[in-house]
Amino acid sequence: MRLIIAEKPSLGRAIADALPGSPRRLDGAVAVGDTTVTWCLGHLLEQAPPDAYDPALKQWRLDALPILPARWKLMPRPKARGQLAVIRKLLKEAREVVHAGDPDREGQLLVQEVIEHLGWKGPVSRLLVSDLNRPAVQRALGRLEDNARYGPLYRAAQSRARADWLYGINLTRAWTVSGRQAGHDGVLSVGRVQTPVLGLVVRRDAEIRDFTPKPFFVLWADLAVAQGRLRAWWQPGEAHPLDEQGRLLTRSPAETLAERLPGAEGRLTRLESRDKRQAAPLPYSLSALQVDAARRHGLSAKATLDVCQRLYERHQLITYPRSDCRYLPEEHFAAARTTLEGACGADDTLRGWLGGADFARRSKAWNDAKVGAHHALAPTGKPADLARLEKAEADVFRLIARNVLAQFYPPLAVRDIQADFRILEEAFRAKGQEILDPGWKPLFTTRDQAPPLPPLTEGEPCRVEQAEVEDRETRPPEPFTDASLIKAMMNIARYVDDPAVRRTLREHDGLGTEATRAGIIETLVERGYLVRQAKALRASRLGSALIASLPEAVGRPERTALWEQRLGAIAERGDDPAPFLAALIEDLRGLLGAADAGRIRTSLAGAQGEQAPTPRGKTAKGGKKRAGPRRRSTATHRRRRPT
Repeated sequence: MRLIIAEKPSLGRAIADALPGSPRRLDGAVAVGDTTVTWCLGHLLEQAPPDAYDPALKQWRLDALPILPARWKLMPRPKARGQLAVIRKLLKEAREVVHAGDPDREGQLLVQEVIEHLGWKGPVSRLLVSDLNRPAVQRALGRLEDNARYGPLYRAAQSRARADWLYGINLTRAWTVSGRQAGHDGVLSVGRVQTPVLGLVVRRDAEIRDFTPKPFFVLWADLAVAQGRLRAWWQPGEAHPLDEQGRLLTRSPAETLAERLPGAEGRLTRLESRDKRQAAPLPYSLSALQVDAARRHGLSAKATLDVCQRLYERHQLITYPRSDCRYLPEEHFAAARTTLEGACGADDTLRGWLGGADFARRSKAWNDAKVGAHHALAPTGKPADLARLEKAEADVFRLIARNVLAQFYPPLAVRDIQADFRILEEAFRAKGQEILDPGWKPLFTTRDQAPPLPPLTEGEPCRVEQAEVEDRETRPPEPFTDASLIKAMMNIARYVDDPAVRRTLREHDGLGTEATRAGIIETLVERGYLVRQAKALRASRLGSALIASLPEAVGRPERTALWEQRLGAIAERGDDPAPFLAALIEDLRGLLGAADAGRIRTSLAGAQGEQAPTPRGKTAKGGKKRAGPRRRSTATHRRRRPT
């Protein structure tokens, strides 16, 4: 018997449906001919808690840290024992095994750890499915690979899980016990990803809170020119008090000039134009989709991920959603017309966009060299009756289909124009943009564009019709939202001061992964460290106090982003995981030495931030459960949830 082990039941059923023959349902499996398909239920195994290594570690004590397992243990998750028994029984009857985890690092870990935990020693193939439609699954079944090829990916995932456990368990215990000594009744959860994300928000809130508005002044003049009117802005020279961005800091020079301007005549001294062509935005990765869905439809990152999972698993309308890639395989190009006609024909909006597509056009989105374990999100080709979907599902599907359809539209062609005028011996400037070819742009916005400048000729005269001084103020940065925080996590190098580290981080993934970023935000909200205020995400007093009490490096992105770099080297180049874990342990010892009740007490007393609801997982004072190692609020071994 050939045994295929899928990551979850929906994938298992899709594989069984794609096999030739009549399916026969079994307990926790489906048999089709000589093949049996079974499945995991997400993670069936989890990292064992500290007391599984030593019962004395059930009690949280500073003198027991760091906890460093000599031999790592996994244990069945409580609700997974039944399905684990099903797989164990089927393995005894199998002659070969096919690993059908999701096509990512976590999917590789999830199934392979079960296979190894149950002691299978025979051959293992790898099935990579990114589209649950039957033809796509049949194609995937026809190109099985040797699972050994994905050994480095498995070792990277395993190293990540162990590192998260070491970091989260030890630092959470250290700060919680020290916090208790400081009078804080509750868990202080620390994680290698969640804490730097919290740090981003805490620092942004501090910038907003500490921001002092500074006034500046602008002067505009409405000009009559040969073929129309335009508005130009005064460009004050260095003789006037300016800030580093060239903004005028005192009102009087602008007022004096404004009084003289009405009726004054001048000349267009310089006219510059530059034609630009801009290709359509690439198809979506999950994070890029979460950013746009938040901006356009007000969906949280988690809501977008949940919608994508339903579109993928339940409706089978999109390809695998937890992707960090924005490119598509070259072989998909030939079938794109058929796929998109099938997917978009039942919706008026999508059908209209489909009608304008030129399927002979090939964009840079089709690039095998840019496609890794998975490709960008795309429609599967299954007809989409959006009227039968929830509104959020329809909205997200349209975004995904739109970005793929846009690859078959011409580039947006524009002409940027800058006109410099001389009036009363002062410089004025007007800028405009002329759309030469809207290309893909109508698919993305219905907003009116700024009016272009009228036709101009260098040297032509102008006359001031009206002028006015406007009082303005510098503005603080905007608070983070789901969209901007996801974008910050994607582009974490922007928030790193060290130029060398910044250069390195630009070449690697950001903070967290496509699959975990939404969960990280929700975890911080659930634990009372972040508070949602309409669309804004603000730090709570507890979240601000936690960041203030930690060594600065724990709340900054450099460490965890560099972790991802090293894990990438394990996955992609086959680097040995041992040096990575050894360096982590050395780092951990230094961090543990910084746990200090006095510093935590001071941080709690002086913290600024929003009032948050009581975080889940907080228990009564003195209860043993508060320090229990399996608490959801402190466990780092639930690997689908970020730390």
